[in-house]
Amino acid sequence: MSPILIKTIQFFLSLSLLIVLHELGHFIPAKIFKTRVEKFYLFFDVKFSLFKKKIGETVYGIGWLPLGGYVKIAGMIDESMDTEAMKEEPKEWEFRSKPAWQRLIIMVGGVTVNFILALVIYIGLAYAYGDEYIPADSLKDGVHVVEKSIGDKIGIQTGDKILAVDGEKVEDFDAVLMEIINGNTLTIERDGRVFDEEIPVDFIATLIDDMDRARFLGPRIPFVIGEVSPESLNKDAGLEKADEVVAIGGQKIEYFDQVKPILEEYKGKEVDLTVVRDNEVRKIIPVVINDSAQIGVRPGLLSMKEMEKRGLLRVETIKYSFLESIPAGIDKGVDTLTGYLKQLKKIFNPDTGAYKGVGGFAAIGGLFPDSWNWSVFWGTTAFLSIMLAVLNLLPIPALDGGHVMFLLYEMVTGRKPSDKFLEYAQMVGFFLLLALIVFANGNDLYRWLTK
Repeated sequence: MSPILIKTIQFFLSLSLLIVLHELGHFIPAKIFKTRVEKFYLFFDVKFSLFKKKIGETVYGIGWLPLGGYVKIAGMIDESMDTEAMKEEPKEWEFRSKPAWQRLIIMVGGVTVNFILALVIYIGLAYAYGDEYIPADSLKDGVHVVEKSIGDKIGIQTGDKILAVDGEKVEDFDAVLMEIINGNTLTIERDGRVFDEEIPVDFIATLIDDMDRARFLGPRIPFVIGEVSPESLNKDAGLEKADEVVAIGGQKIEYFDQVKPILEEYKGKEVDLTVVRDNEVRKIIPVVINDSAQIGVRPGLLSMKEMEKRGLLRVETIKYSFLESIPAGIDKGVDTLTGYLKQLKKIFNPDTGAYKGVGGFAAIGGLFPDSWNWSVFWGTTAFLSIMLAVLNLLPIPALDGGHVMFLLYEMVTGRKPSDKFLEYAQMVGFFLLLALIVFANGNDLYRWLTK
């Protein structure tokens, strides 16, 4: 099956699940408070539906426009903009006839379900898979700064150890990049000296401007040959896949990042490589270094198990019982929410340039892997559930947060905004949302065209 098709299936499966459960969060309290629900839709049914069936007083259906979904609650000014019904006298089963506290519960029901769903998924993942991570402080000789120009921007060099971001110890090395993106201050250890570096406010923009180089940090790895290029000058020199180069011209090397400066000394010349084969046999192999200071091989990788065996890093594996998985999953959910709020804060600060990274459907679809992996699928779905909940709480008319904002105003002041005001607010909110959708998907298109 095509990788693009696999991504697409995962995207629509996740999106459909989130939309249905979100709308169910509105539907259930509406029914509890005896409020009539006229429609329950997955996706939007502009002009026509792919499927619809009326059961009781509610029409259930699937629209053709996959921009979300909705429940149409009688007596409520929503995206349907059914203003004619609002001109009639309020009826006891309408939304507008219910006490403000009941309307508030109905409106926050969707995001509540999204938050609960994310926690349930994270608890399930903790129980089913546990946690496996590389402790950031376990890297024997620090990090490899793959892209020096990006590392220089935040003052980090190959061999440094990253101790903390904003004073909080970094536990998981795989989370270091996201911690840096969300952070303001980096604590580094270099040659036994500990110091802080300010993370530039526009650092996110630096990564967004060159996404191919965004993952600029990695663990330091040995120089293992992954493949000898058929066009290489050294294709017949005797190098083999999985050979580990441990010396060049007699100069000992431990890590791949030490290779380039040495090869620069031998451009256009012949030099002896010392390689270890099958973890025991040492061979001296003469090779020619081309004018670009390259041997003509693609580097390979050691497994995490082999890296751990050599003492280069440590892999922590934590298994949880069912009871232990509950606090572990909740902690994961809280950490994810906190991280996303930090990202959102930077997006709303123009100085960071983070708005350039706002993405639409293509960006969301890109979060899913191109091969089926249930743990990644559910982890991504949990993250999207939190994202959907947070975005829905933004105080924009047409979103749940806009309705909540007006309801809180009513509960505090005792004055209900007029239906005409709510109609105009809904229209403004709709156009704001449309602009955001165009902007986000425009960013996707721009990145694709300039890739």
